[in-house]
Amino acid sequence: MNESPYPHPTAYDHQLSFEDFRKQVLTDYRLICESRELSLLARREVLTGKAKFGIFGDGKEVPQVAMARAFRPGDWRSGYYRDQTLAFATGMATIEQFFAQLYTDTNPEHEPFSGGRQMNAHFASPNIDGQGQWMPLAEMKNTAADMSPTAAQMPRAVGLAMASKLFREVPELQSLTGLSHGGSEVCFVTIGDASTSEGHFWEVVNAAAVLQIPMAIFVWDDGYGISVQRRMQTVKGSISAALEGFRKTDRGNGIDIYRVKGWDYAGQCEVFEAGVRKIRETHVPAIFHVEELTQPQGHSTSGSHERYKSKDRLAWEKEWDCNRQMRHWLLENALAEEEELRQIEQEAKTYVIECKKRAWEAYQRPILQEVQQTVTYGKRLLQEGKADAQLVRTEMQQLLSVKEPLRRDILSAMARILHAHDTLQTPAIKALRKRYALWQEQNRVRYNSLVYAEGPNSALNVPPVPVQYAEDAPQLNGYEILNHYFDQLLSRDPRVFAFGEDLGLIGDVNQGFAGLQQKHGDKRVADTGIHELAIMGRGIGMALRGLRPIAEVQYLDYMLYALEPLSDDVASLHYRTRGTQVCPIIVRTRGHRLEGIWHSGSPMGMLIHSLRGMHVCVPRNMVKAAGMYNTLLRANEPALVIECLNAYRLKERLPANLDDYTEPLGIPEVIVEGEDVTIVSYGSVLRIAQEAIAQLQKLDISCELIDVQTLLPFDIHHSIVESLKKTNRILFLDEDVPGGASAFMYQQVMEEQGGYRWLDAPPRTLTGKPHRPAYGSDGDYFSKPNTEDIVAAVLDLMKV
Repeated sequence: MNESPYPHPTAYDHQLSFEDFRKQVLTDYRLICESRELSLLARREVLTGKAKFGIFGDGKEVPQVAMARAFRPGDWRSGYYRDQTLAFATGMATIEQFFAQLYTDTNPEHEPFSGGRQMNAHFASPNIDGQGQWMPLAEMKNTAADMSPTAAQMPRAVGLAMASKLFREVPELQSLTGLSHGGSEVCFVTIGDASTSEGHFWEVVNAAAVLQIPMAIFVWDDGYGISVQRRMQTVKGSISAALEGFRKTDRGNGIDIYRVKGWDYAGQCEVFEAGVRKIRETHVPAIFHVEELTQPQGHSTSGSHERYKSKDRLAWEKEWDCNRQMRHWLLENALAEEEELRQIEQEAKTYVIECKKRAWEAYQRPILQEVQQTVTYGKRLLQEGKADAQLVRTEMQQLLSVKEPLRRDILSAMARILHAHDTLQTPAIKALRKRYALWQEQNRVRYNSLVYAEGPNSALNVPPVPVQYAEDAPQLNGYEILNHYFDQLLSRDPRVFAFGEDLGLIGDVNQGFAGLQQKHGDKRVADTGIHELAIMGRGIGMALRGLRPIAEVQYLDYMLYALEPLSDDVASLHYRTRGTQVCPIIVRTRGHRLEGIWHSGSPMGMLIHSLRGMHVCVPRNMVKAAGMYNTLLRANEPALVIECLNAYRLKERLPANLDDYTEPLGIPEVIVEGEDVTIVSYGSVLRIAQEAIAQLQKLDISCELIDVQTLLPFDIHHSIVESLKKTNRILFLDEDVPGGASAFMYQQVMEEQGGYRWLDAPPRTLTGKPHRPAYGSDGDYFSKPNTEDIVAAVLDLMKV
């Protein structure tokens, strides 16, 4: 990342001379002036139409330069979208890059955080290079990629801080010096006061207090959540007062709590320095409640705070603005003269204007060049004399009249010309089609690429290693296969950590980790509280820092609790950072056939549609699961692995190469070969299908049964359509609700693979009912596809 233009002394260096101290303080003042000018100027850019939307950190400048003094290489930020001053002070961003993001510049050299994919003030630092090697994170100032959902930055902070605890306390990690300096790193978390009302905040603070991890939470309190006052948000009207029961005492764990005034620069420097030093040394988390802040321009460019703040409040905010108060402090303490401050303020304004101008010109230059190239193609069409001259002239004139064109203006004009001349085959129109296709592909890369990793980071590029069995391979229960596998995994890879509810002491509710905590220690195999959100956050943060967490959600039904951070943070991460940040978390859970509303779910449609960007693996047995875990651990991508609940006590042969065998993702397997009907499914229902196929065989009907194995990715080589070419009939079998995963599989085969061309009968889906499964064996039978349902569906297909 960038070297900060605002270097601070070592956080706890008290040997500065007065002149050096004065220079540092004035450097901070220059930065807060630049950050404020940026907020003012950027708002105008939005309101004049050069940018779409803006949200800025004005009013929070002073506490952020004070906080930056305690931020060291190796530390991590998990922040709030008003942290621009902190980003500038630490060197994680420049003002020019901020404007590039505001303008949605897609050039990653100009906008390295997201390549134009995120709105302004959403920062990110790379954690991996293009060869799949981890960056020297211990030497960098790091930030997890920002998100807009309120309090969404909280869960991953658990893992970012927990990783420091593990790097400090687990001997096997001591050699990973590129990732940590012995666990001395602090996770700096920032959040607006109103967002502390979110459940995310409370779950994470509780988890941090229990775990005793180095997390410094800074609450920016400006008295409002958009228009809603603090007294309507927080009990006792104060988050620090509300958290008093969490305060650490000599009798147990907890958090430290500090309260500071947001306009008090000197007081904040003192409190933040001492507080963060304690966190770094002791790993006791802390809340820094920064009160009496202001928001000079209101919440965002979408509204005005004059609508909901009284005149007295607005007057108070003007007087107690943190920048104004720091200016007073400098003068009162003879640290600067009036003229010196005026010069700094003018230079800051000039500098920000120059940054804005450079960013705008860099953003517009290639687009204006593409406009001129498009006009040149239009002129060639006119010179040929065979195109609709009036239409071409109109499109070119309209394109040239756009003062600040976007690429959509260019492509739309080209498309309208091409659509109107669809049958024309002249050299000029062919050249235009070629250019249009080239720019379409370039814009696909700009806007639609890198949802998943590519190259050495991709799980799809892991070489397949076939499973091998000894002649005398023992038959074991499925859970015993997994137990052998996880034991070998923990022994060979010190970066692997497994945790979840009941995972440690008792070895998980289905015994996959039985005895492994006792063997590998309670850091490697750990119990957690009943807090799925924090469990996911623990895994996310650890994965961002180069560890390989396996985070367990006890049952598939409970994935709803865990879904927000997985969907908003993990699944979108590779896309929204344009491939510069990876989070190779593995989420382990179990589901499908069992009994009862809360323990037999198969909400696969919900998951695959909310987790694009993660792999979703649905192994039918535990040997398959082990192979998929191996594949994922050899790549740098996130995944959800759903084991079959009712397969843990089914017998399987123990592979000889359990530790090496890899199951390729996106490759279906034909379980039963047949000629008349193709049945496509996954997971536990496959065994029901096999029972039905045996009955159908007695009726002289031959079915081919295909296990898709993974839903994301889905059949990457289009092998299912090859089966359909043979049978000409297809049934999609699924335990999800109607229109769930069955609709996804249907669309993939019928549309993506062109399967409709090979049908002799309408394609069918057979799913669970549109409700949760009723309890008991009869509930299971009547709520989800049963053997007789499958036989009947196939017989119906054969009648067409």
